[in-house]
Amino acid sequence: METLSTKTPLNEILSRRRLLARCGTGFGLMALSSLLDDSGWLADRVQAGGIPGLSPLDPNAPHFAPRARRVVHLFMNGGPSQVDTFDPKPALDRYHGKPLPLNNLRTERKTGAAMRSPFKFQRYGQSGLEVSELFARTAALHADDLAVIRSMQAEVPNHEPSLMLMNCGDSRLPRPSMGAWITYGLGSESRNLPGFMALCPGGYPIVSTQNWRSAFLPGAFQGTYIDTQHVEVEKLIANIHNRQMSDAEQRRQLDLVRAINEEHTAQRAHDGPLEARIAAFELAYRMQAEATDAFDITREPQAIREAYGSGTHGRQLLITRRLIERGVRFVQVWSGAGQPWDNHENLEKDHRKLAGEWDQPIAAFLADLKQRGLFDETLVLWSGEFGRTPVAELPALSGRDHNHYGFSVWLAGGGVKGGIAHGTTDEFGFQAVENPVHVHDLHATILHLLGLDHERLTYRYSGRDFRLTDVAGNVIKAIVG
Repeated sequence: METLSTKTPLNEILSRRRLLARCGTGFGLMALSSLLDDSGWLADRVQAGGIPGLSPLDPNAPHFAPRARRVVHLFMNGGPSQVDTFDPKPALDRYHGKPLPLNNLRTERKTGAAMRSPFKFQRYGQSGLEVSELFARTAALHADDLAVIRSMQAEVPNHEPSLMLMNCGDSRLPRPSMGAWITYGLGSESRNLPGFMALCPGGYPIVSTQNWRSAFLPGAFQGTYIDTQHVEVEKLIANIHNRQMSDAEQRRQLDLVRAINEEHTAQRAHDGPLEARIAAFELAYRMQAEATDAFDITREPQAIREAYGSGTHGRQLLITRRLIERGVRFVQVWSGAGQPWDNHENLEKDHRKLAGEWDQPIAAFLADLKQRGLFDETLVLWSGEFGRTPVAELPALSGRDHNHYGFSVWLAGGGVKGGIAHGTTDEFGFQAVENPVHVHDLHATILHLLGLDHERLTYRYSGRDFRLTDVAGNVIKAIVG
């Protein structure tokens, strides 16, 4: 047996290659750990946020019994109007075209008189939840499943910082996104697909990939972007198939790259970016078959495809259902590039068009989750980054300005108490006045439903412990079932 000199450098003593060469049972234990991991026996070996497991995305045990296992975030980027969707304000009818008697009315741009909603509201379900005609299909089937938060608050009336706050918990500094935090805490249930995926048709939204970044968390937890304007799998995911090499040849090539990378890593201290890159190569190889299947909605029965509709958002949500069935932990589904809901003018026409593209797919998606037994363990969030003003933006009574003082989001499934409206805005829908909910509170509640204590889910970086909710956040117990 080879002996080590007392002068042998420490990095050689501790290299994985040399260690395995001296441990006759090493390979057997590695094989055993893989078998146990596949069977789920090692799923609770690491507490969320603790010591890394065998792979960054291996499943981790939550802090306590979860209500939900996964999250789907339907992101209406640009800022949908709360008074035209989920927060009816009949007082606006009386003041239409007149100044509002609000001493605290503050807007980003020049605004004028009150603007009534051009859409009718109606009570739905046994709960009598009031919802606009814009989302009539969703409300007709699922009103009793929705927990509408009508008292949401952000921090500033600008898209970029409000997108960062909603997605990353901080409006100014580079922080990991909510999807990155959740996959860091819980890992993924899929070995052949990313744990966090962002579906956005037509290119990147405002502030681009910052919306799904991992920041100082390991790179394995960042979101994988998919441009869902495309239909063919080869266009959805670049380089998904290698036309020049067989699977066996690719495997040999990947093994060589991995060996070189591991030789490099073994001679250095823990190198997170390099290990994440190694894991990414392996995942990309395994995705070739799994992703082709997951994104091919032609494998769905015709009746299912018709229920979701033929539009982009119907296709996105059908893909989303297929992804979460395969164990993807967090899927964010965007309205599109730019700011589609940012309707400073022509709000009636544009909101009606946008909601028309979403209403049928959302109704079908929630019904499909119920039919497949996935609804109770899937937390669905519908939100924008803020809302809109009850007064019109000048010069005409046609559109609304940004409003972060009070807006609406809703959650469904995953342990949420349905058929309720939590919190209120003032009689005109401008500012939260009862049970205001900050974005930190929303994030704390989402983590809670996943079995994660938002104060314990931390990552030490640059000398301090960071978390998604910064130093704030309270669980909204009123909406937890």
